[in-house]
Amino acid sequence: MHQEMALNSAGIAYTTNYKDDFDIVHINTVFPHSLLVAKKAKAAGKPVIYHAHSTMEDFRNSYSFSNQASLGFKYWLNTCYNSADLILTPSQYAKDLLEKYDIDKPIHVISNGIDLSYWQATAEEVAKMRSRFNLKTDQKVAISVGLQIERKGIIEFVELAKQMPEVTFIWFGYSNPYALPKEVKKAIATRLPNLIFAGYIPRDQVRVAYQMADVYLFMTHEETEGIVLLEALASKVDTVVSDLPVFDYLNADHDVYKADSLLTFKERLKGLLDGNLPSLIERGYQKASLKSI
Repeated sequence: MHQEMALNSAGIAYTTNYKDDFDIVHINTVFPHSLLVAKKAKAAGKPVIYHAHSTMEDFRNSYSFSNQASLGFKYWLNTCYNSADLILTPSQYAKDLLEKYDIDKPIHVISNGIDLSYWQATAEEVAKMRSRFNLKTDQKVAISVGLQIERKGIIEFVELAKQMPEVTFIWFGYSNPYALPKEVKKAIATRLPNLIFAGYIPRDQVRVAYQMADVYLFMTHEETEGIVLLEALASKVDTVVSDLPVFDYLNADHDVYKADSLLTFKERLKGLLDGNLPSLIERGYQKASLKSI
């Protein structure tokens, strides 16, 4: 969707039907069909650009047996990415990872980008969203957005909700429970009066959810960029993010607050909600604006 918006803004014609005529194919997924499209395009003499959103590292700690299958997944990524003429990846961190793979194609970094104008909401929309979850006017809310998988930090999110009953924690996003390991299933099955699993909601409602939150928690273990982080910063919500190399472009305690443990996440969240830590939303927004499309 980001790439379609970018092409539209630049006045470049495109199609999403690979059977149409085209000059260049741009592939974003690593399914068998994706590799087939790449090979057919190459056979027809058409350049292939592969957008490398996936790595072995962010495949781990996702679904059942993903860790055991990670080396096989890496081999498959090598096969897919080597079918391209050019590889694009959303961060320098992801490029550094891929350069250690068995890939012999040029790799360039281009952020997925963020449409700053989209991530806004009216007071009426926010009030309606809060009413949907029966939130009182003065109720403090911390949210996270993403798949319900271990890598995204859902286990830590639930543990934090246990430790801070005075705060309402809402997780937006869904994963098929049949594909999840027992530890994650157990976390999702947790029943607390201050913990809500809202499931999947459309993008237009996610836009309002960010505005509704007092703090956005991104407790992820691994990312190639983390588009939800850019969305939160564009929404001007105070953010606490895992202290990972991929987020080195954000200065700790200046652009966002960073945490490297459950304890520091708790301290940063409590500090923001109690007013003992200053809001960094304007500086975070400025960093998001550097990646705007």
